[in-house]
Amino acid sequence: MNITSIAPLLEKLAKTSDVYWVLQDPVYEDLLSENRKMITNEKIDAYNEAAVSILNSSTRNSKSNVKMFSVSKLIAQETIMESLDGLHLPESSRETSAMILMNVYCNKILKPVDGSCCQPRPPLTLIQKLAACFFTLSIIGYLIFYIIHRNAHRKNKPCTDLESGEEKKNIINTPVSPLETLLQSFCKLGLIMAYFYMCDRANLFMKENKFYTHSSFFIPIIYILVLGVFYNENTKETKVLNREQTDEWKGWMQLVILIYHISGASTFLPVYMHIRVLVAAYLFQTGYGHFSYFWVKGDFGVHRVCQVLFRLNFLVVVLCIVMDRPYQFYYFVPLVTVWFMIIYVTLALWPQIIQKKANGNCLWHFGLLLKLAFLLLFICFLAYSQGAFEKIFSLWPLSKCFELKGNVYEWWFRWRLDRYVVFHGMLFAFIYLALQKRQVLSEGKGEPLFSNKISNFLLFISVVSFLTYSIWASSCKNKAECNELHPSVSVVQILAFILIRNIPGYARSVYSSFFAWFGKISLELFICQYHIWLAADTRGILVLIPGNPMLNIIVSTFIFVCVAHEISQITNDLAQIIIPKDNSSLLKRLACIAAFFCGLLILSSIQDKSRD
Repeated sequence: MNITSIAPLLEKLAKTSDVYWVLQDPVYEDLLSENRKMITNEKIDAYNEAAVSILNSSTRNSKSNVKMFSVSKLIAQETIMESLDGLHLPESSRETSAMILMNVYCNKILKPVDGSCCQPRPPLTLIQKLAACFFTLSIIGYLIFYIIHRNAHRKNKPCTDLESGEEKKNIINTPVSPLETLLQSFCKLGLIMAYFYMCDRANLFMKENKFYTHSSFFIPIIYILVLGVFYNENTKETKVLNREQTDEWKGWMQLVILIYHISGASTFLPVYMHIRVLVAAYLFQTGYGHFSYFWVKGDFGVHRVCQVLFRLNFLVVVLCIVMDRPYQFYYFVPLVTVWFMIIYVTLALWPQIIQKKANGNCLWHFGLLLKLAFLLLFICFLAYSQGAFEKIFSLWPLSKCFELKGNVYEWWFRWRLDRYVVFHGMLFAFIYLALQKRQVLSEGKGEPLFSNKISNFLLFISVVSFLTYSIWASSCKNKAECNELHPSVSVVQILAFILIRNIPGYARSVYSSFFAWFGKISLELFICQYHIWLAADTRGILVLIPGNPMLNIIVSTFIFVCVAHEISQITNDLAQIIIPKDNSSLLKRLACIAAFFCGLLILSSIQDKSRD
């Protein structure tokens, strides 16, 4: 009767503020004193059921405005055993209930980026609504294509051969049209993006915070290393940093980085410093790979540039639209994109110096080294002139790409942290290709890279250098000081690893197919982890199966890897269609892409004004 009479007043109050009805906590009946024995959990459950039913039926609306604070009851069920008298809960349970209540109130305003609870789902932006319409139309369009194709296939009925009397099918191999491939790719991508949104924006799944322990990081590392060693094959070629080897290198580094992120190992400084070397190694490969291509092939055409930019940025652009995140949020892609453009401009500017031209005259080698020297000076200038760097990237429309939280400081910090390693990769590629051209290296199967004495000496130096860096990184006490030294010294461990991996002929002749498979989708793995493996924008861990951490990590990891692999295939398919080799068609596509980004900038500006 009392709850029935107070319910309309609570409903009225709930229209202007948040009202919570706290469910009664259970008791531990065995510890209750004699004068409290009449308090039973059966009666408490009856009280709670009465309160819930009356408050939920007190309004004509489908849902009551009065919210049930039932979490305190769940906490009490776990902690009532620690009660001194069986009735009053321990202090820890009240602190947890208070913390959750404050989360409910504060998180809607503060909007923390970790895996905290109780944040309302952000409203859909205009760009997100347009993206949803586009993907829906793509799915409908592909289904129509599929139905038409299936009906046409059914009409292809078997006919009877008059001579043999056997039935034969009129086999017509109709090629898949580019439009159908386009619709199929966007159809699959639309379904994948819906999963992304549900995981990290729709509040359908729980997120939990990370908690670092040494075992949570090192045990998975040992496990994947054993798997990687077990699956090994012979390489197709035995050159230094051949394709299989670089895929393997990317693969095991990416797996280590994933474990680092999900275990929250960034709080342990020695691990953090070694992971910084892995990120630097990715950028080293960027410098090495792109320099080698331009130097050997001499292909500075627009098609090559567009292919690379599309493959690097397609997924991130889609995620920026669907997940409503700035481009700089996925910091690694802007980093490799800018460095690719720096490499391209450095080598494409007059005079264009390539290997074919340099072979006829050694002065061209000097000219290339001069270009690299100017590049190094340019890097040093930007690294030590924060003001100039920020002015360049604060210009519109660059600011729309590189600003995070209203400024470009995060971008400057990320760029500066590995400022020399791409240059080191380019220089290493130049020296290696020059030595290879002069046949200084022995790259035959099973042969050491140099003579035995030189190979043993370089191996010894490499192992000592590798261990010295690890000892230094493990003794780091201050992250800021170590980050300041990192750009200059990270190349030591990278070069040491390359020499250890490539000097022995037997090591150069085999690779891990397990790691190489992951290496082929390493970029997709790095980007997808933000929302469908870690969730809460990498600050939390996605929980698909509550209450069973091991099963949850197995299921979420399986889906995560499958999605990354599928996105890699979609990106490759779309790259062939959207970036054609024909220059006239390519220019038309580029005009369409430019118009698309202009429209995106206009819509983004409108959204920003409406938010303000």
